[in-house]
Amino acid sequence: MAAGTKAAELRENSDEELIAKLREAKAELFNLRVQSATGQLDNNKRLQVIRKEIARIYTIMRERELGLSAAPTEVIAS
Repeated sequence: MAAGTKAAELRENSDEELIAKLREAKAELFNLRVQSATGQLDNNKRLQVIRKEIARIYTIMRERELGLSAAPTEVIAS
């Protein structure tokens, strides 16, 4: 996760991939908070980027739950 993921890119992922990205982002946020508390954090902007990415993932998951958008379907080329 370089500089944050666009919502359109996240919408292309399946539910399982979104959950994996959410876990990864939460782990990174935890590590950044630890670095911040110990004075080792170099880039404060990264905290904001990760928090927004987590919010985007939750938003997309909620949209799918409400039926406002659908998870991508796998297309099999013949």
